[in-house]
Amino acid sequence: MGCLMNVLWLLFGGILTAIEYVVASLLLMVTIVGIPFGIQTLKMASLALWPFGKEVRSGSRSDGCLYILMNVVWILLGGIWICFSHLIFGAILCITIIGIPFGLQHFKLAAVALMPFGKDIVEA
Repeated sequence: MGCLMNVLWLLFGGILTAIEYVVASLLLMVTIVGIPFGIQTLKMASLALWPFGKEVRSGSRSDGCLYILMNVVWILLGGIWICFSHLIFGAILCITIIGIPFGLQHFKLAAVALMPFGKDIVEA
């Protein structure tokens, strides 16, 4: 069932979201300072490409000072707007019963988009 849901996710916008994250990642990785942020957007691209059957967990290294600082910088430079967009799409999709599983995936992406540093994406 998860494979079918992932294919439907890709057909109805997941591939475009993943491509946007990859392009943003490549643009961020042009500078040395942007490489850590580019790695996080690649993480979000992999989740946006195939979200069903994956979980987001806080890694064991998520309590460091550097991760907190990087998450604060991320939020201030645009992470909050990415999170809001996923929350809005998730709320719209949850209006119908058929859209609820897809809305939940947007909520999962919103959690990663708000604070990606220190999060790991693992198979469920």
